[in-house]
Amino acid sequence: MTRNTHDAYHVIDQEEMVCSALAYPSSTSEVQSIVKWANEYRIPLWPISMGRNIGYGGAAPRVPGSVVVDLGRNMNQVLRIDENNASCMVEPGVSYFKLYEEIQKRNLPLWIDTPDLGGGSVLGNAIDRGVGYTPYGDHFANHCGMEVVLPDGSLLRTGMGAIPGKDGADNPTWESFQHAYGPAIDGIFSQSNFGIVTKMGFWLMPETGHQSYMITFPREEDFEQIVDIIRPLALKRILGNIPQLRHAIQELAVTGKPRTNWYTGSGRFPRDVVREGVKALPVGDISWVFYGTQYGDAASIKSQLDIIKSEFSKIKGSRFMLPSELPADHYIHSRVNVCSGVPVLKELDWLNWKSNAAHLFFSPITPTDSKNARTIHNLIDNLHQKWGFDTFPTLCVAGREMHYIANI
Repeated sequence: MTRNTHDAYHVIDQEEMVCSALAYPSSTSEVQSIVKWANEYRIPLWPISMGRNIGYGGAAPRVPGSVVVDLGRNMNQVLRIDENNASCMVEPGVSYFKLYEEIQKRNLPLWIDTPDLGGGSVLGNAIDRGVGYTPYGDHFANHCGMEVVLPDGSLLRTGMGAIPGKDGADNPTWESFQHAYGPAIDGIFSQSNFGIVTKMGFWLMPETGHQSYMITFPREEDFEQIVDIIRPLALKRILGNIPQLRHAIQELAVTGKPRTNWYTGSGRFPRDVVREGVKALPVGDISWVFYGTQYGDAASIKSQLDIIKSEFSKIKGSRFMLPSELPADHYIHSRVNVCSGVPVLKELDWLNWKSNAAHLFFSPITPTDSKNARTIHNLIDNLHQKWGFDTFPTLCVAGREMHYIANI
């Protein structure tokens, strides 16, 4: 049983979604041949990049008996990095770690934007419309150009890649301008089955100054005020990145220690035990934590942080802390890395909460306002309570909306 034949994140019987075969193409032309063969014999295909959308669903096909087309095993090259243009072109098997390592090997002053875990596909995350945490955190919005094998096996290049360059070379503007002449069609290849994306261009972030920080809040009922303070800061782009608002229980979980370190009773993890647990941590007695990062030169970062501190100080008992004020093993140092383009795996530490843990993610979208955020939070918390799960709220703020990441 492998991660590509059976769903590692199954919610129904694991044997119900099993492939009939696996194919490992090494080139776009081989993907075209597979698609033409599948058309001839009416065989459904299930393409994956690396199959590591961890927690949101496995690599096994939704239609039983499909052939899994694993693009990541052999199509795993960083095809181009343009230092001057701050862009790159990658194949589906390029992970965030691989792209980061390639940039470091060339000693380029460029950052990638990575999600919480760096082991997945850069291309796969983007066409699933995933997010990261720098100003380039909307991965699909920061892609530029695709190569796609269509359902009949023909080839399509979107954006300026549709126009040949000199002597048949790729158009030099392919990773510079997202559109071309006429309709922009890239979006129909995200979260869809309208084609198999075999190459994708991305904008990279020029290296810059940065300062990560955390702000803690003492009361559960501070939630609404926190959200309503976040909204104008995000809309005015004072917040430098895609920050996170987390519940205090996450401070316990990301230590990597098991749940039994604090509670051995039955039922859900009690709120009073969370309170006692965080009291013993550097953050103290808190209910919510806000993790953010600002970018630019020292003067601009200071001016941004002055505004942020002033706004959040309206919440009684809030506390602002820098990474330098916290121990080396505190989770904030993982946020510093992620928010400055360094992929990590630290986020997996909270799986130690339960022995031999498995997990599922569910991430509804809510407007960045207190009424809607509270409605979503209560719905999720009540369902967790109904089925006996501890609630681990993480809200990723992308301006007008927040991804509420429910970690089951």
